[in-house]
Amino acid sequence: MKCYRCGASLAEISLPFLRLEECPSCANYLHVCRMCVYFDPSVPKQCREDDAEEVREKERANFCEWFRPNESAFDPSFSASESRAKDGLAALFGDDDTPTAVDDDLSDADKLFK
Repeated sequence: MKCYRCGASLAEISLPFLRLEECPSCANYLHVCRMCVYFDPSVPKQCREDDAEEVREKERANFCEWFRPNESAFDPSFSASESRAKDGLAALFGDDDTPTAVDDDLSDADKLFK
């Protein structure tokens, strides 16, 4: 079984997943709709189990009693699109999150108020 988000192996995690079980690689929760065999983005509520209560945030840990882990939940195209989005944001806003740059910005702001 692989993590739905990063594709890391989940072989060392025993089933059933605890509600707040996290992927050892990316630290995302595993008891989520996107990791479930009933998850289907093409149906209403994105769930093929009619009796399941609706969960609005599909990547958040939930209490769904119908949850069954899906061994093929990892979708490489989802990871690729997420990576492209992050690259686009970095290009748009710059990738200058270094502590030095933040300290310089704070210093410039302090100068304005002196």
